[in-house]
Amino acid sequence: MNAAAWEEVEKGNAVASTIPRTTTAPDATASAASTTRAARRALRRRSRQAGSSSPVHRGDWRMAWLLITPAAVGFLIFAVYPLLRGVYLSFTTFHVLSPAQWTGLANYRELIHDGTFWSSVGVTLYFVALSVGIGIFFSLLTAVVMHRLTKSTVVRGLVLLPFLISGVVAALVWSWMLQSQLGIINIWLQDLTGHNFLFLGSTNWAIPTVALINVWKSMGYNAVLLFAGLQMIPADVYEAARLDGASEIRIFRRITVPLLRPVLSMVVILTMIGAFQVFDIVQVATNGGPANASNVLPMYIYQKAFSEFDFGYASTMSIALFVMLLAITFLQMRLTRASETDLS
Repeated sequence: MNAAAWEEVEKGNAVASTIPRTTTAPDATASAASTTRAARRALRRRSRQAGSSSPVHRGDWRMAWLLITPAAVGFLIFAVYPLLRGVYLSFTTFHVLSPAQWTGLANYRELIHDGTFWSSVGVTLYFVALSVGIGIFFSLLTAVVMHRLTKSTVVRGLVLLPFLISGVVAALVWSWMLQSQLGIINIWLQDLTGHNFLFLGSTNWAIPTVALINVWKSMGYNAVLLFAGLQMIPADVYEAARLDGASEIRIFRRITVPLLRPVLSMVVILTMIGAFQVFDIVQVATNGGPANASNVLPMYIYQKAFSEFDFGYASTMSIALFVMLLAITFLQMRLTRASETDLS
């Protein structure tokens, strides 16, 4: 605190002490308080200015910029620039070997009348509903079981293991196991029922099967996140509920889920975004078939961009997917009150 700041405080106190005695007591008190507050604000402002101009803080700023710069440059190059480039290409016709030609809203008009696009959106929504619904249910169940029965690091590592496997490897292994003739799962089912099942070759079972593969891969990661959220809930709350005679189901519905809402909302949003962006599992397991039954929107975008080399229209669909994700995420955060907690 420097001398100038102290002088401001002293001036404020001096002004407060020289208020005429003829002034009423409330007015005098209010005037003195106002003057003192102004002096204190000036003191804080001068202290901040003095601190920010000191050599030590100048060194902190230089170090902060040094640490932020690599991440900022990477974000600008690999996130901001591709996004802006994609927005621009969505208004053009671009086929790689020829320069982009501005076409305005032609791609968006084509998008509105593209039946394959809307079919892919429907398939994607079906996949997202299965992946998010089944995935969150089993992830929450696994997290609660780990929280109640064990807190072993080894168990958590085993639960997390499928998430560490590449999506391509997971889809390839499950495709082998679900193969209609030689797959081990179909061999077991044939011994039990006498029939083979076309899990990935059926128009009715392709999306549910791919969704279950995606659930198997992501469930461990979501369960660990929910497990961390359960550990933040005070044990006293559960003890008080049991003393009041609440059953385990009632405790789960009335205590665990409401207090877990911020973490649960985050997990639901992340799972939903990942399901909307699924590509590798579908590409390896079904390649969008049979008969476009599993042709999710990212798969259709890939086909337009790298099979037909129509990058302009592919960018238009990418922007449409981005807007859908943005709107659904914002709506979900508002409805679930993801930034609020019932913990006090």
